[in-house]
Amino acid sequence: MKRTAFMFALALVVGIVMGVVGNQFLNAQQQPVKRTELLRTDLPGIAGKEGIVYIAELAPGAAAGKHYHPGSELFYVLEGAMILEVGGKPPVTMKQGEVSHLSPKEVHDVKNASATAPMKALIFQIPEKGQPLVTPVQ
Repeated sequence: MKRTAFMFALALVVGIVMGVVGNQFLNAQQQPVKRTELLRTDLPGIAGKEGIVYIAELAPGAAAGKHYHPGSELFYVLEGAMILEVGGKPPVTMKQGEVSHLSPKEVHDVKNASATAPMKALIFQIPEKGQPLVTPVQ
């Protein structure tokens, strides 16, 4: 009886430890940016271009890393605040309700201004048809 109770307790402890370690591993694997594409469509009258609309979510304290987009980008901050760093210019903090524009292939980084809350932005892009949403830069 004592051996059965000991084995049960040991299995329970091992299970709890595995759960904690597994949860930390899964949280460490989360991407800093989540992009949810809402629409990708041809733009009548603009040959070779398409319109893309998506939501970008940045985890608390995360940075997207230096990158560019293949076409013009217009964005609107839905939630939280972000720090926009465009090559050669001072960083700009943008808060909920603010909008801005980036030129095609303009290298930039976006950082979540909060260490505790996510940041969300609604993005509109007008790239050449078939281009990726983002191209990382070293």
